[in-house]
Amino acid sequence: QVLLVESGGGLVQAGGSLRLSCVAAGLTFSTKSMGWFRQAAGKEREFVSTITWRGTTVYADSVKGRFTISRDNAKNTIYLQMNSLKPEDTAVYYCASFTGDSYYLTNAYGFWGQGTQVTVSS
Repeated sequence: QVLLVESGGGLVQAGGSLRLSCVAAGLTFSTKSMGWFRQAAGKEREFVSTITWRGTTVYADSVKGRFTISRDNAKNTIYLQMNSLKPEDTAVYYCASFTGDSYYLTNAYGFWGQGTQVTVSS
């Protein structure tokens, strides 16, 4: 049984920062690429970032230079450090375990957390 649990969301002013965490259980974490997605109200779930098991990172253009993904294999945890937050970053953020063939696609991730709400005020 795979369980992914996100935390760290909240309400922040534009320009502020948050760090999201996702703790994974039930998978061989150290050999899994892990990703973050987000879904804003009324919109499709979209790719944010992925980190491979080797530590290679991939970012959506919308967050490059502002967000940083990282992982701590000893803790079975990935993080998303979000800086210079904008109102358009407001969304539910989900972590997921990559199981497919494209880091950018929602359906390439087989396991998902419950999500954590990030709200950025203007």
